Amino acid sequence: MAIADENVLVFPRSLFEQLGGFQGFNSHVNRYLPVILNIKNNRFMARSQAETNPDFKQIIPYVVITDGKNVLHYVRGKKAGEQRLVAKGSVGIGGHINDEDHTLFAFGMQAFQDAVKREVCEELAIQGEFNARPVGLINDDSTEVGRVHFGIVHVLFCTPEQVKKNEQVITQVEFIPIDELKVKREQMESWSQLCLDNLDALLK
Repeated sequence: MAIADENVLVFPRSLFEQLGGFQGFNSHVNRYLPVILNIKNNRFMARSQAETNPDFKQIIPYVVITDGKNVLHYVRGKKAGEQRLVAKGSVGIGGHINDEDHTLFAFGMQAFQDAVKREVCEELAIQGEFNARPVGLINDDSTEVGRVHFGIVHVLFCTPEQVKKNEQVITQVEFIPIDELKVKREQMESWSQLCLDNLDALLK
């Protein structure tokens, strides 16, 4: 599906401000997520419009995969959907939520959880139970990409043996010890930097 034709899940920036606007990482998931995913408060919008309209935030699941001591890291390839992030290192798997699998025009919690799993499994083959839990939120209005996106950070505990690469859009997939990962921080996209800076909150 072409970007111009893809409908992505959004919610009004005004709602974000009402709940309490913030810059960076926020661990108060229960304050924001149930309201954002209430079917009265979100809708689908053409991605071509959403990418240039800062009055709305696109909801992006962002899943950090770890065994507790090492974190999965990869580099976005040239075929990545978000060209502004190509060649950047990342510790988050995820992407836009669209309406192609849904007949309703509103999106609730169960549909969101299904979409999180679907997004991850498009890029990685995960063996065993898929139990990604939301642990944080990201809002980064300091970048062009960040102004129109809102990250729902999840943690999925897996061993390296349980994870295999699925798609060509991600390259150099490997589990890296946390201390070594911090050395790579400046080569990462901003959301991954925020996750790395808040690993204690993510992994508790």
